[in-house]
Amino acid sequence: MTQKLYHDDSYLKVFSAEVLSHDPESHGFILSQTAFYPGGGGQPVDQGTLTYNQTSTPLENLKQSTGQIIHIFPASVPLPEIGSAVTGKLNWGRRYKLMRTHTAMHILCGVIFRDYRAMVTGGNMEPLQGRMDFEFSDLHKDLVLIIEDAVNQEIANSLPVTWKNIPRDEAFQIPDLIRTKINLLPQHINEIRIVEISGLDLQADGGTHVKNTSEVGKIKITDYKSKGKENKRIYIEIMD
Repeated sequence: MTQKLYHDDSYLKVFSAEVLSHDPESHGFILSQTAFYPGGGGQPVDQGTLTYNQTSTPLENLKQSTGQIIHIFPASVPLPEIGSAVTGKLNWGRRYKLMRTHTAMHILCGVIFRDYRAMVTGGNMEPLQGRMDFEFSDLHKDLVLIIEDAVNQEIANSLPVTWKNIPRDEAFQIPDLIRTKINLLPQHINEIRIVEISGLDLQADGGTHVKNTSEVGKIKITDYKSKGKENKRIYIEIMD
């Protein structure tokens, strides 16, 4: 399986790896390790370049398949030879914005679950903006402002953010670990990666995050709307 360097160090910007195999169907290849996040949980795939034979090529896309991460090149670009060494470089500015955004979404989720016990029913993000859906029967302007203030307070509290892998059986002994309405964790996953915001939030999550809530920056709830009787959507932006 591809070693997922982004799980250990989300701040890694440059890495080296060996080409293990090709995936002709997608015009891609599998590396021994990668710092590129392949998407999931509402977080988009990373962007960046891979360099081999003194030539740098932008990644076209990434996808996961049976534990491997396939790095996809444009069809017009030759794939690096199996066994060759490559150097990957992330589009760090974009990645760091996504890390801040993803952590902001966890803070929002933590505040709403702590104060209102509302479960998450969906979510998505782009750099410095995102939306989350919650099981709210009623959501109004005054409540939205209270939530916004509470989120910004937790950001200002400079809470540590940590992550680790634990056995699946142990993970499911943790109360309220799964905050989504539907458990989206496949049965074949034996280890669960959990992300913790100290004293606020603890969730199963495979994405990339900052190490402290203070790195997020101030957030603003820009809009909210009803998506159903018991489903309300909240839109946020992170101040750059």
